[in-house]
Amino acid sequence: MALQGIKGPSYRLIHGNTKEIFNMKMETMGSPRNLSDDVLSAVQPHIRSWTKIYGKNYLQWHGSQAQLVIMEPQLCKEILSNKDGAYPKREPEGYVKKLVGDSMGTTNQADKWSKVRKLANQAFHGESLKSMIPAMIASAETMLDGWKNHEGKEIEVYEQFRLFTSEVISRTAFSSSYLEGKSFFDNLMKLSFLLVKNSFKVRFPGISKIFKSSDDIESEKLDKAMRDFIIAIVKKREKAATTGEENKFGNDYLGLLLKAHLDTNDLVDECKTFYFAGQETSNGLLAWIIFLLALHTDWQEEARKEVLQLFGKQNPTHDDISKLKTMSMIINESLRLYPSVLSIDRKVTREVKLGRLVVPANVELLISCLALHHEPEFWGDDVHLFKPDRFSEGVAKATNNNIAAFLPFGMGPRTCVGFNFATIEAKIALSMILQRYQFTLSPGYVHSPVDYLTIRPQHGVQVMLHKL
Repeated sequence: MALQGIKGPSYRLIHGNTKEIFNMKMETMGSPRNLSDDVLSAVQPHIRSWTKIYGKNYLQWHGSQAQLVIMEPQLCKEILSNKDGAYPKREPEGYVKKLVGDSMGTTNQADKWSKVRKLANQAFHGESLKSMIPAMIASAETMLDGWKNHEGKEIEVYEQFRLFTSEVISRTAFSSSYLEGKSFFDNLMKLSFLLVKNSFKVRFPGISKIFKSSDDIESEKLDKAMRDFIIAIVKKREKAATTGEENKFGNDYLGLLLKAHLDTNDLVDECKTFYFAGQETSNGLLAWIIFLLALHTDWQEEARKEVLQLFGKQNPTHDDISKLKTMSMIINESLRLYPSVLSIDRKVTREVKLGRLVVPANVELLISCLALHHEPEFWGDDVHLFKPDRFSEGVAKATNNNIAAFLPFGMGPRTCVGFNFATIEAKIALSMILQRYQFTLSPGYVHSPVDYLTIRPQHGVQVMLHKL
């Protein structure tokens, strides 16, 4: 790669660059941040630093694994839009495999992905998506009932939205509830923590078969508990279908998976993925939007005005949700600054031609969505500012025709299947909050965005809640 002009930090024996990356992240996590700080420098400081030194495309090492970091939108588009299998997903392993398994979101098997993707498209689009709106509204009403105890006081919304999004995904995809699945969500959080904790540790192939750390043992227990929970839900649904209590297997996502006769392992993996993605990404999206609107009260008022014009004090309706133009701009700008997906990875299994580059076999490709979203070349000198109106004429105009510079849900065939679901869920929750409350940033809020699979507020998001 060096002969093609691709440079990067020096390879270190055994660890590659993982220790450097870890130390840079720990240093930024320990430093207080200003509200206006560059998010990329806080969350992915190594990418901010190394792109300045080595250029938009550079090579880094995770142990002995070479990773080509890509920051050119045209190359990103070429990778993500490819349909001939040149850039498959990395095979899931270790803690990632325990968290979400070999599912639609992680599998590199084309036939398997295609089969499950069709089911997910059916479950999360069109009339199926429309039928989920009452459950989203009911979940928001439950959350907001609890907010009455915080009127005129401080409330921490990140945890509130975690419970809300857990309830929504439980109701809509699995006809269940957060309460029924509380132990599952708790185990999901614990396993996520173990994944993050061990993400910078270099493991030799096969070592876990010989030696298991305490984290390895704990992760296996959590994985088994999550698996047992899902199998119990499946058996309950199968029994209901057999006795005639349910119309066959039901029309939610779980019902579609059962009708497709997936084997037990695949079914468990798909359920784990949707529980995780349905909670984690939407939770962060809502929390960061509330943070930004609490900070920029002029945009909060604009959004409220639009909501009241469309819905008054009534609950949002399917037909009018799509008319929330100001809110759509706010959501896009929030996703630009604090994207739900930090990075997208692929691995080339054979030598490929990527733009002007020839990429050798077995090199991993890493696209930093966060870095693309914070690049002045694509967004202008005001890239770090919250300016929703940059999206007033669409993404192409906002990115100066570099549409792959905005990847909140990926791009191409493997675009996140739940992006419409997440957007509608956010619009419903935000509309119902804006109808009831004004909010400002609490004096106790400490700004510290961190990389925790998604961008999380390390100390939560505290706002002062004022009833309208």
